[in-house]
Formats: sequence, structure tokens, C-alpha cells
Amino acid sequence: MTNATAEKTKVTQEQINSIAWAACDTFRGVVDPSEYKNYILVFLFLKYISDSWKDHYAEYKMQYGDDEDRILRKLERERFVLPKGASFDDIYSQRDADNIGEIINIALDAIEEANKAKLDGVFRNIDFNSESNLGKTKDRNRRLKNLIDDFARPELDLRPSRVDQDIIGNTYIYLIERFASDAGKKAGEFFTPVQISRLLAKLVEPKAGDRICDPACGSGSLLLRVAEEVPSKDFALYGQDSNGGNWTLARMNMFLHGKDSSRLEWGDTLNNPLLIENDKLMKFNIVVANPPFSLDKWGAEDAANDSFKRFWRGVPPKSKGDYAFISHMIETALAREGKVGVIVPHGVLFRGGAEGKIRQSLIEDNLLDAVIGLPSNLFPSTSIPVAILIFDRSREKGGVNEARKEVLFIDASKEFQSNKAQNLLREEDEKKIIQVFKERKTVDKYSYLAKLDEIKENDFNLNIPRYVDTFEEEEEINIVEVQKEIEKLETELVEVRSKMDCYLKELGILE
Repeated sequence: MTNATAEKTKVTQEQINSIAWAACDTFRGVVDPSEYKNYILVFLFLKYISDSWKDHYAEYKMQYGDDEDRILRKLERERFVLPKGASFDDIYSQRDADNIGEIINIALDAIEEANKAKLDGVFRNIDFNSESNLGKTKDRNRRLKNLIDDFARPELDLRPSRVDQDIIGNTYIYLIERFASDAGKKAGEFFTPVQISRLLAKLVEPKAGDRICDPACGSGSLLLRVAEEVPSKDFALYGQDSNGGNWTLARMNMFLHGKDSSRLEWGDTLNNPLLIENDKLMKFNIVVANPPFSLDKWGAEDAANDSFKRFWRGVPPKSKGDYAFISHMIETALAREGKVGVIVPHGVLFRGGAEGKIRQSLIEDNLLDAVIGLPSNLFPSTSIPVAILIFDRSREKGGVNEARKEVLFIDASKEFQSNKAQNLLREEDEKKIIQVFKERKTVDKYSYLAKLDEIKENDFNLNIPRYVDTFEEEEEINIVEVQKEIEKLETELVEVRSKMDCYLKELGILE
């Protein structure tokens, strides 16, 4: 194939997105969006690795001819292994089988087993033979056959010679975002809107050589956004999530984005942190998260005896785990160097009790760098406004920013694009936040650089209106002119009524 011909066969991001989204019709109205996303995304993953295998097999066959063993060794070493009978084409050929759900499960198990280093356990949380999710045998078989037929469409040929890997990864993100919109409140478990992920990634400013972690990683999208900000490929990604389905999504997400060396763990970060090194918590240059807001029953009863001493500043209340995540994140950031960026509900800024004491300790230790208030209704899962907190351990004694003693407050809650379903941060809104954050300056009715003494005077309350005055003076009203206008309107109203009476009498409606 010539370069010109190959170029003609390339498909666009929009085409792939549209086709993949249309495949979801098989489950709409039948399976909850928070569940059917798993089936669609697994099939996208299976189709991609199957088409990719065919492309690379053909490439190596041109190099090594009929030396099948050599071709397979090279594929295994440089790519992955696709066992015989486990490809999408193999499943397609059996799409009419009475046990098609079981056939799919067996194929996925075989792929896992053959690629343990990269895919071990990835499909353990998804069952294509599930009666509770996909219906009884006859209905389940029909739905799965429709799904297979949808992904078999010629337009969804995902060979790398036809579709760039970036497009596949972006389609994965696109589908997750659409699923989040459909899933409503459940969306917060697995997805942070792209606009907020991108903003947070720019605020923490990752650099080459960094170890980057998200202890509540969901589908891994926030981690990938932070990785995009690194000016080279020299970084390492780590994450953990308590939800097995989310962990599966994240593992596939990393694979599709060429980040399959990332270390992602499945487990409860607060009660069972699994990112351990030499029996201690791993330390990271960058720690970011959009943890579940005000998580109830997060494990407060055992926190005082935490073997890693993460809650030495205080144990958060059992019904609100926000400061439990914040405490964990700060303890896993490198001393005198690491940065933490976390998305929180506004209650974190001002609630008292145990939370107030932890907040005071963090401020007195000079760790808090910025508080950024965002507009309401940015998330599919909640309409409440949220804030981003930036902690910087380089402000500790011995760090390069030890002399920095102020906290920057930004009120970006008024600048956004208003949409009926969900508000959006525009590009200009994001740029303004980033610019003011980097310049660390006071901007009238937008930002304020507060000294620690001022925060102390406010009893360590971080409620943004205490620092950023957004009050707009009302225009003075001339009472005399208003009265004249009212009298004029009343006169005109009398004239209109008189004319209406005349018209109605002419029509015989009034006598």
C-alpha cells in the first residue's frame, strides 16, 4: 500500500467515537450505564488488541517469512500475546453459539493468562455470562451478538496502520466521559471531567523524572492528564482504587495509551495502602486525586492505630473522609519537594471539630499553597461547587520554597460557560486561573494573597469569600426618576385599556 493510499484509509477521531458510542445502543435501557460501560470498554480493548496483533503479525512476517516461532517470540517480547482462539475474529465466528457469553469469558481469561505481566486480573471483574446484568440466556445471547456485530463493522477496523494509538486512547476517554454523563451520581466513582483534570494537571506542574500517583485513580484519566504535562516520556505512574471495575478500566486505559508499565493496585487506599516500598509508604513527586466527597464509614475506627502513622495530625470524623485522603496524600508526597493537588467539596475549607484541627496543623506547617474555588455544576455526579487545594512540601524547612509564607486564594466560581446539563470551564477561564496561580498575585474581585496571620485571625477558616471580595456595588437608584417613569407607564396603560374597550365594543364583545 502506498503512503497516499494508507492516508486515505485513515479514520478520524470523530468517526471512531461515533461508531463506538453507537455500539452502546445494545445495552441502553436494559443495563445500568455504570455497568454497561465495562462491557463496551472491554470490547473496544479486545477489538483493538486483536486488530493490532494482525497488523504487527503481518509486519513481522514480511521480515521473517515463515519462521512462525520467531514471529511469535518477537510479538511477545515487543507487544503482547494473543492466544489462538481468543481474538475478536474467533469470537465473531462463534457469535451465534448458545454459550457465547461463556466463550467470551474463556477468551478473556486466556488473554490474561498469556500476558500476566501486563494484564493479570484485568478482566476478573467482568462477566459476559452474567444473568443479573445481561438477562436470561436468550436475551443475553441476542445482546452479545448485536454487540459483536457492532464492533465487526468495517469502519471499526482498529489496526495501527489505519488508526493512530492516540485515537484509540482518546476514544476510550471519550466513552468514559459519555458514560459518566449517563451514570449521574455514580459517575464520580470513576471519572473526573476532562476540563478539571487538565486544570489540576497544569497546577501541579509535573517534570521529567517524576513519580506521579493518584490514590483514588478511578479509570486512570486524571493520571494520564498529568502525564501529558511532562515534557518527556521520563516519568512513572502509580495508582490505587478500591473499586474492582474502576481498576479494570484504569489498567485497560493505561494499556491503550501505551502506559502499560504503570503500577495500579486494587484495594482500599485508606485502610489497605498497597503502594509500598521497603515496608513503608512509597513517596512521590506529584500526588493528585479526586477522592469521593465526604466518604462515610471510611475507617476512622482504626485510623488512630494506622501502622503508617498517616493520621498523626488528627483522625477525621467517621462520616467524612476528605481529610483522611488529604492526610494520606501529604504523607506520600516527598518531604521538602512533593506537590499535592486534590479536589474537595467546600466544607473541607471551613468545617470545625477534628477537621478544623487538621486544617490548622497543615496551615501552621506552611504546607498549603493555594485554594482555588471553581464554579458549581461542573461534575455529572454533583451540582455543588468544588475547590482545588494545592499543598507544596517544598515550603517545609529545608525546601526551596521555605520562605513562601502566603496562601493564594482564587475565586474562579463566576467565570464559566453555562450549560443546561453541566457547566464548562472555557479555555480562557483555565488560562486565567493558571496565570494568576503562577504569578501569585492579588487581582481585584478574583484572587488574594493572604498572609498566615490573616488566616489565623479567621480561625484558620479557608472559606474563599473571607479573602476574595467579589461584592459588586449596586447602581444608585434615582427615586424621583423612577416615580416619573411609573406615572408615565400608568398613563400609557389607561390609554391602552381605553383603546381595547373600543375595539371590543366594535366586535360586539362589550356592550
